[in-house]
Amino acid sequence: MDVTIKERVHELYWKQDINCARTMLICLCELFDIDIEKQTLNSAIGLHGAGGFRAQCGLVEGALMFIGIYFSDKGKTEADIALICYQYADEFTKRFGSLKCYDLRPDGFSENDPPHACEEITGVAIEFTKEFIKKV
Repeated sequence: MDVTIKERVHELYWKQDINCARTMLICLCELFDIDIEKQTLNSAIGLHGAGGFRAQCGLVEGALMFIGIYFSDKGKTEADIALICYQYADEFTKRFGSLKCYDLRPDGFSENDPPHACEEITGVAIEFTKEFIKKV
């Protein structure tokens, strides 16, 4: 994993206590030099498995939000962006095995979960997403 991404993920998780969806958004915006509005980041506050419900993974949700932002700026149509999101979900599933937080979280869930258990997969998912976007 890229050292810069690894360090940034660690900082966002442990020093700022930012969730996975917002970490994905922030890192992708930094990697692609895109400004992000505070309101957009606020909209992702509950996107870590639907507020901890263990539904769709926040890494996927953050990436899909970024794909919409990035490709809108590149002039893609809504239909194009929806197709890119579909392709991303398909490739993410092939690479990681699921789109669900419940399936992806290392060691599953328990009442005594350690904080930021997804730190490692977050860095890998950010690199995966960066490469996906570059090849689109």
